[in-house]
Amino acid sequence: MQTAGATEANGAPPPVSDITQAINNLSSYIPDSWQPYWEQIQSIPMLAFIVTVGLGYVLAKIAVMVFTKSLSQITKRTKSDVDDQLIATLKKPFFLTIFFFFLGVAVKTVGLSAGLEGGLIRILASLLVISWMMRGFKVLHLLLDTLSRNRARFEIIQPKTIPLFELVGKILLIGLGSYILLIIWGINPTAWLASAGVIGIAVGFAAKDTLANLFSGFFIIADTPYKVGDFVNLDSGERGMVTHVGMRSTRLLTRDDVEITIPNNVIGNAKIINESSGRWEKSRIRIKVGAAYGSDSKQVCDVLMAVANQHDEVVKEPAARVRFRSFGASSLDFELLVWIAQPVLRGRISHELHMQVYDAFNQAGIEIPYAKQDLYIKEFPSNKV
Repeated sequence: MQTAGATEANGAPPPVSDITQAINNLSSYIPDSWQPYWEQIQSIPMLAFIVTVGLGYVLAKIAVMVFTKSLSQITKRTKSDVDDQLIATLKKPFFLTIFFFFLGVAVKTVGLSAGLEGGLIRILASLLVISWMMRGFKVLHLLLDTLSRNRARFEIIQPKTIPLFELVGKILLIGLGSYILLIIWGINPTAWLASAGVIGIAVGFAAKDTLANLFSGFFIIADTPYKVGDFVNLDSGERGMVTHVGMRSTRLLTRDDVEITIPNNVIGNAKIINESSGRWEKSRIRIKVGAAYGSDSKQVCDVLMAVANQHDEVVKEPAARVRFRSFGASSLDFELLVWIAQPVLRGRISHELHMQVYDAFNQAGIEIPYAKQDLYIKEFPSNKV
């Protein structure tokens, strides 16, 4: 059988040093009383192969059983079933780790050539890495799903942000797994990492707008300045109900039933007035009205309060109020402040209140002044010829 040094000299990939060394030193862990039996078994390669594989399978099963029983005793004290699902997910790769190790030992006992033997061990190690990587995907999804349910402690992880976290986590797991696979097969990963860095920079420049919208969408969903169903005003003048909050854009439905799609990079840097946020969803309407000088100010206040109290869609809590704001150029300026249940009702209720205030002032004999000018002619021109 060729040695590891001879294998490298012949141009074959270097063996996986840690695994090979552990396999070669396995005999040193066998008790001295068992050494003669082990040597006799090794003298028959196929028998040694079968015995080693069978022993590895049994020991792997026992180890998984002990692993499961021990952790199950701990998980019984918890209320969540996440730890039980985690144990169930890790059982298979844990079993394969032990079984593949003994399978590698069995390969060493057959007496194959160094190149073939090293290739088989690398295949086993690669399958083991892939197995752990695939289980890592499931563990990642399980943990993110669990954290998203506990929003009180992890506000940034929500059902809508899980796909982004899962994508980033999978990329990291694939990158780590690929790095280990390159090392296993004796490939220097430095050049690959440098190439990936150059490609990443090129892709970043080419898709900078897309990436900006993606990350802005992530922070919008995480920070939640608004949500679907909220009425928002943007500093650019748009006002509408949020109908969709995605990773790339946000959509608003205006009062004209026109849908506006705004890139998240734009809306993420804009000043947003959320009419549906705050202590409650209620919104306040201000009805400004002027009364002629000489009007009874107390009567004006009573008439405005009566209008507010008679409207069915003006909420009782907070209560409506009237404020005497200023002495205008030609009027006493009052303001009726009422609360409505939802911002979407603002336009219609404002219209109805203006109509009712006008009618109430007419009935009460309160004059609403308006701007007017009087023209005085000092002297008519003479008709002399």
